[in-house]
Amino acid sequence: QVQLVKSGGGSVQAGGSLVLSCDVSRYSYSRNLMAWFRQPPGKEREGVAAIYASGVDFYSNSVQGRFTISQDNAKNTVYLQMRSVKPEDTAMYYCATGFVGNDRWYDPREYQHINWGQGTQVTVSS
Repeated sequence: QVQLVKSGGGSVQAGGSLVLSCDVSRYSYSRNLMAWFRQPPGKEREGVAAIYASGVDFYSNSVQGRFTISQDNAKNTVYLQMRSVKPEDTAMYYCATGFVGNDRWYDPREYQHINWGQGTQVTVSS
């Protein structure tokens, strides 16, 4: 099986891979985590993955085992490695950085402050 690996948003076939990256250096507020959210067509924005400054990461049930979030603090960049993508992963993906005082990283209302990156569309075809 041919594995398609792309960087950045775009279209990919089911089963393929994609890597999203986001430069958060413009956000000067203190932060304790970086995260990825997504908004499928006609649905609300949902948390996908987060990584705290300590290095601890969390994932939504729908992507656990398939997606990996990582950070390069020297580059102020957060990555989302997406593997074995499915059509239901189709969405606009947003990176976010901010400060949340608990482990409810998936709920933007829990953040003391949150900064959103520009969205990037990911479309997975079957």
